[in-house]
Amino acid sequence: MLQFRDLFNKMAWINKLKMEENLKGCKPSEVHCIEYIEKNAESNVTKLAESLYMTKGAISKLTKKLTDKGLIESYRKPDNKKEVYFRLTEQGRTIFDIHEELHNEFRERDQAVFEQVTGEQYDSMLSFINTYSLHLDAEIKKQGLDINKSDSFE
Repeated sequence: MLQFRDLFNKMAWINKLKMEENLKGCKPSEVHCIEYIEKNAESNVTKLAESLYMTKGAISKLTKKLTDKGLIESYRKPDNKKEVYFRLTEQGRTIFDIHEELHNEFRERDQAVFEQVTGEQYDSMLSFINTYSLHLDAEIKKQGLDINKSDSFE
């Protein structure tokens, strides 16, 4: 696990400077929120909280900041005036596009490594990741953890 953490930290560190340079004024949590909203129809506070492993309170604060910055807007459906959903503004879509372009650039940079991985190795890695993820899901359920009742992720 330490090697996975080390790998993830290296990747984040090497990508960080370019991300910060190109996405000035946006924090990582804001960019990830923008990404989720763009890729998932009918994004609301509950869906964002579950996806980003944050509390609903933290998501409410985050979406308010993004709204104030003009990156997202809220809306309601005509048949459901209670539920609030979010969508990107043009300015938010620009942030999303820059973020996607950077990820494509990083994939191209690392392509030489992935070209050397065999299909069997790749399948084995994905199998391990899936097995471990299911194990953690079971532990979360077993411990009765509820992401929306925790302050530790804000």
